Amino acid sequence: MDNLGKKLARKFDEELRFFKGWIDGPKAVGSVLPTSGVTARRMASVVAPHSGLPVLELGPGTGVITRAILERGVEPQNLYSIEYSEDFVQHLIADFPDVNIIHGDAFDLDKTLGANGALTFDCAISAVPLLSFPTAMRIAFINDLLERIPAGRPVMQITYGPLSPVPPGRGNYIVKHFDFVVRNFPPAQLWLYRRGTSG
Repeated sequence: MDNLGKKLARKFDEELRFFKGWIDGPKAVGSVLPTSGVTARRMASVVAPHSGLPVLELGPGTGVITRAILERGVEPQNLYSIEYSEDFVQHLIADFPDVNIIHGDAFDLDKTLGANGALTFDCAISAVPLLSFPTAMRIAFINDLLERIPAGRPVMQITYGPLSPVPPGRGNYIVKHFDFVVRNFPPAQLWLYRRGTSG
């Protein structure tokens, strides 16, 4: 099979796997189809691969964004990917054997990261379907992530609604719209969160 054939087969497999995950747990999976490669590369563009710090990924799903983060120049052992779905975890471990794939809850990172809970990360890249959760949980989620990265570094979040899934003015963080990606189904909004000036 040539490179194009392999790429198309992998994309079909990812979409089929993602759709099965959506059927099994629609609240844990934010879309019927996985994130597009274009969107994944836009999300990974905020990573500083030479910072010397690991990267935290939340909700990797089928691994489209994981792959984009690695292509950005992050060494596999410096990527920590938290996935809630056990089925996705098994596929991620097979596809990315050198990445730190962790089965756990992105809303309880102290428990999920365990011995790695004290790590400082370069940034956080999240595809967790935040709109499926109460606003207070979303705010706590972003605040927790911002405690784990240096001041000024971003949390990147994808969403499919028109507004930031974490409302501004509700905590010590700054919200910035990063991009609207039409080449995604459904079209995706990308948001950045950084620690406010007093943090």
